[in-house]
Amino acid sequence: MKRVMIYTDGACSGNPGPGGWGAILVYNGRERELSGGEASTTNNRMELMAAITALETLKEPCEVVLTSDSKYLVDAVEKGWLESWRKKGWKKSDGKMALNIDLWERILVQLERHKIEFVWIKGHAGYEYNERCDALAVAEREKYV
Repeated sequence: MKRVMIYTDGACSGNPGPGGWGAILVYNGRERELSGGEASTTNNRMELMAAITALETLKEPCEVVLTSDSKYLVDAVEKGWLESWRKKGWKKSDGKMALNIDLWERILVQLERHKIEFVWIKGHAGYEYNERCDALAVAEREKYV
């Protein structure tokens, strides 16, 4: 399997409000930037869209290291919350419905397709790729402000 590094970030002005996302895929010394946005969204949705779009862009199953500053994304997968929500009909432990079910379902498809390791990093802490993803996300967000 090919080994791909993916870096992602989302940005939102207001929550909800105009938002953007950015992703960088790195494979074999080559980089590809992806970005997009929406006029009315949330920061969490943009964080998820960055990861989803990057993963869906891969043409074949890959080994992926996905680095994100989103605890929502990383913890939901790594701590088993996502699988628990799905098994309980998308209900969280407090009995409330999980948010962003449409996006989580797309993440589940990618989790079956790829071998993914999620890595959390602190945002706005000088990590080169995270800063670049943030700049992509902010530029997309600004299109809607």
